[in-house]
Amino acid sequence: MDKKKYRNIGFYAVIILIVIVVTFLVKNTMTADQPKEVPFSKVVKEIKAKNVDAVEIIDTQIKIKLQDGKEYVCYASSIIEISWLFDETGLLGDLIKDGKVEYSSPPPKGGNILLTLLPTLLMIAALVFFMYIILNSGAGGGKVMQFGKSRAKMHRQSGPPKVTFGDVAGLDEEKEELMEVVDFLKNPKKYNDLGARIPKGILLIGPPGTGKTYISKAAAGEADVPFFTISGSDFVEMFVGVGASRVRDLFEQAKKNSPCIIFIDEIDAVGRKRGAGLGGGHDEREQTLNQLLVEMDGFSENSGIIILAATNRPDILDPALLRPGRFDRQVVIGIPDIKGREEIFRVHSKNKPLDDEVNPKVLARRTPGFTPADIENMLNEAALLTARRNGRKIRMSEVEEAITKVIAGPAKKSRVISESERKLTAFHEAGHAIVARAMPETDPVHQITIIPRGRAGGFTMTLPQEEKYYGTKTDMEREIVHLLGGRGAEKLTLHDVSTGASNDILRATEIARDMVTKYGFSEKLGPVNYSATDEVFLGKDFTTHKNYSEEIASEIDEEIKKIINQAFCKAEEILLEHKEKLDVVANALLEVETLDGDQFEALFTGELTLEELVGQIQSEKETLKEQDAIEAAETEKKLAEAALAEIELLSADSDEPTVVEFNGPDESEEK
Repeated sequence: MDKKKYRNIGFYAVIILIVIVVTFLVKNTMTADQPKEVPFSKVVKEIKAKNVDAVEIIDTQIKIKLQDGKEYVCYASSIIEISWLFDETGLLGDLIKDGKVEYSSPPPKGGNILLTLLPTLLMIAALVFFMYIILNSGAGGGKVMQFGKSRAKMHRQSGPPKVTFGDVAGLDEEKEELMEVVDFLKNPKKYNDLGARIPKGILLIGPPGTGKTYISKAAAGEADVPFFTISGSDFVEMFVGVGASRVRDLFEQAKKNSPCIIFIDEIDAVGRKRGAGLGGGHDEREQTLNQLLVEMDGFSENSGIIILAATNRPDILDPALLRPGRFDRQVVIGIPDIKGREEIFRVHSKNKPLDDEVNPKVLARRTPGFTPADIENMLNEAALLTARRNGRKIRMSEVEEAITKVIAGPAKKSRVISESERKLTAFHEAGHAIVARAMPETDPVHQITIIPRGRAGGFTMTLPQEEKYYGTKTDMEREIVHLLGGRGAEKLTLHDVSTGASNDILRATEIARDMVTKYGFSEKLGPVNYSATDEVFLGKDFTTHKNYSEEIASEIDEEIKKIINQAFCKAEEILLEHKEKLDVVANALLEVETLDGDQFEALFTGELTLEELVGQIQSEKETLKEQDAIEAAETEKKLAEAALAEIELLSADSDEPTVVEFNGPDESEEK
């Protein structure tokens, strides 16, 4: 907690203390002049002893003044007790008659109501004050009384860390689309003279991590205009009408700062199709969407305001939001291709010292399906691995380990595994590799390992030689055969099967089902789509429904089973044909645990024996160990020199001498 918060707490504590002190002082002042209250029996005793000079009775209150000047007050339980004091016994009546006691009975008078209620009023005022403080100092910098205000953050990129299109790689066509928006914000007259209307909104569509937010920030940096950022979920609140109020406030702020760009991230949180919920058309989210539709294209003009929005679920957005005039363009930002990945590698590796053997072209080929976020994360992991060994440059081996770590998770080398399970895993992974290598036109094997990673006991990684945007029937059939190679190797060599192939079977079944129901690859059922509804909306479709009869469902099951059985038979044939190579690869995995693509190829073709491979790997490990020791020593030397230079700089700025301690013969040296 910082000093400012401590000061605020102290201020409030002082106010509470003052209110309490004032309340007690007022109460004591009101009761200071009051006589001492005693029991009724005490008053009777004093009257019997004839020590009383004066008596005053008001209703049931009896106030007496003694001969020594003391005053007492008591309260009778009823009028009967007061009458008892005046009965024939002469307890009080005779004293009054003889003039020995002064008696008075004034009518009741109303007290000072203000003084009576003053403590209560002070406490109520204090409570109201503190409620106001609490409501106007909510957490997160927001104020509870201002929950109807927009939570958008405005960024002005006038400082040095300005993001421009030069910092965005692999999105050439997407940058061209946004460049028109930037040019309009810089030169609106050019478009107005031609009667052209710039798009009011651009919807960025793509999987997570592809750079939708980053390219929007770059567009704002290029245009050099205010940039409002807000998430779709920031509009929605539990209070009715708050979301619509925040939308209005956001556009009011944007109009004051136009020309500007509004970026709404994850717009599907507020832009889902209306009528798709149990709340009908009256729930809070739909009111927020209606207000957003009006602000984007209604009677009011929002000139100079460009709206960028990002989502990875365009299929669930409301059609009114996607029509021209609101989001005029939909820019798809997909997974980068091999050329895009190479450019992204070069951008993210600018501040990282890469070894000469690290080639961005090779890395781009080895990371199919990686998004820009994955690539940045992978290079960061490689840098961390290098720092762990005190290295000075990032090697290709560390990049390879980082790629595998991003895909499959960190290696669990400390896990205790029995020898029988290691053998089962080795033959399972060797089966995958042998089947993939033996089939024509399949992706080459890149790595095989029996070291557990994530939830997998081992894996076999294949890499495509070229980018593929379409899958053929033959490719899918080969993929199923490859997936079932592990189960086939277990059955062939160990004469038993395990649960380790459950994920392979699941993936093979999904591919076979898509072949039959989605892509029309079944000769018996023909090119007909039998896939079920993908998206479910409450209020529209309560459950998924099948687009076919029970008879067709039975035929689909038969076709899937047929494809799987044929693929498993094909895998068994390949493994039986290459039984000796299967044994060699499995034994190599048991010996060295991990094989790269070149080592596997050498074992498969017979260029290397198992003994030669083990010797080669051992020699490479020793060489790397020596290089690691040299780099670690150089790194420690650099760190020591930097520390010494910092100490010398500090001692130069200080008038006092600095003592530097060493572990050598001279324990100290004065600089």
